[in-house]
Amino acid sequence: MRVEIWTDIACPWCYVGKARFDKALDAFPHRDQVEVVHRSFELDPGRAKGDVQPVLTMLTRKYGMSEAQAQAGEDNLGAQAAAEGLDYRTRGRDHGNTFDMHRLLHFAKEQGRQDELIQILYRANFADERSVFTEGDERLVELAAEAGLDADAARAVLADPKAYADEVRADEREAAQLGATGVPFFVIDRTYGVSGAQPAEVFTRALTQAWGERPALKTLDETDTDGVGACGPDGCAVPQG
Repeated sequence: MRVEIWTDIACPWCYVGKARFDKALDAFPHRDQVEVVHRSFELDPGRAKGDVQPVLTMLTRKYGMSEAQAQAGEDNLGAQAAAEGLDYRTRGRDHGNTFDMHRLLHFAKEQGRQDELIQILYRANFADERSVFTEGDERLVELAAEAGLDADAARAVLADPKAYADEVRADEREAAQLGATGVPFFVIDRTYGVSGAQPAEVFTRALTQAWGERPALKTLDETDTDGVGACGPDGCAVPQG
């Protein structure tokens, strides 16, 4: 079974939602048969790479709320994150373009390190004092290496603006086709969609239902099978004659 998760590193509910989903997945009896793929979704795709601003400034301008309302929202998110065992800086964070991070995540997927990298990027953005937006590519290279990726290869990806750009855009187009207007957005076996940072119990129900509704394998059973052989645990049938 495959679970695809559309997220953005700048999305705090994606950070919380991943922890809740992981909790449900870890307890799922068929965990070893579930493949998780992280897909790209930019919350602020029009923002220039060098355009970085405080989170509170972004929230007040984008949503028309007061600074006090924006800070209250951050405090609430901090409490939600803490309930899931996550660190969350409610003050002093900044906001910027995440396109290069998504490109790195596609590179990490090819190397089998995507889940490791996304978790490290979340931590770096929401918990660390250092910014993921203001220190240039070397900060992302450092985080990629922490996730087990080759630093020089990660640096080469970031140096080439075309590297994995098409993959990011394809993910975003697919999200639109599926009707996703926000993230996190979870798609289970292309059968069920779960929107938002739902409680772990919701993900448990969705995983269980999707697993139970998987189509059974249909085998063609022909009676005239002369000359058709097969091998099993006890060996292979040897033709007689």
